[in-house]
Amino acid sequence: MYENWETLKSACLECQKCDLCKGRTNLVFGVGNPESKILFVGEGPGEQEDLKGEPFVGRSGQLLDKYLDAVGLDRHKNIYIANIVKCRPPKNRDPLPEEQDACISWLRNQTALMRPKILVCLGRIAAQKIINPSLRITKEHGQWTQKGDMWMTATLHPAALLRDPRKKPDAFEDFLAIRKKMEELKLIEPMNNQ
Repeated sequence: MYENWETLKSACLECQKCDLCKGRTNLVFGVGNPESKILFVGEGPGEQEDLKGEPFVGRSGQLLDKYLDAVGLDRHKNIYIANIVKCRPPKNRDPLPEEQDACISWLRNQTALMRPKILVCLGRIAAQKIINPSLRITKEHGQWTQKGDMWMTATLHPAALLRDPRKKPDAFEDFLAIRKKMEELKLIEPMNNQ
């Protein structure tokens, strides 16, 4: 367990626990405020993320930013965004279970350093790895689970919303519920007070 963000990121940059490191342009460690009490977790970087070294910067990231903005959140100010795997799987395929297992300790260490009060899984793979292996994202998104003093939920992955825009209202309801949970936990002022 690394004791601070700098040593954790430095060690992660040297990681060769799986073959994904061989094809990466950049490590995609995470972005945002590590002091935040809300953590968003996706499955892994895509092409644009690999090129820039930051999660959710392509089309799905632009959509995510719109949802965040709509509920008063900002990736650079009051949340942190990370992924299950830190290197891009070839051709944007889903990260394999063994790749997830090899990489999950980095996310666990990030989570331990952050100590978030809310963890939001973006999509099925993150939700099944973190919340419940049998979670069905289309039926169970927006539901809350508490582990210790951390509340966890899952929402539809922004890329899935781009493929099927009819699901965008469902995802927006999830973001409204995230905002409400943040207000309940006194992590953020109610929107009408801002």
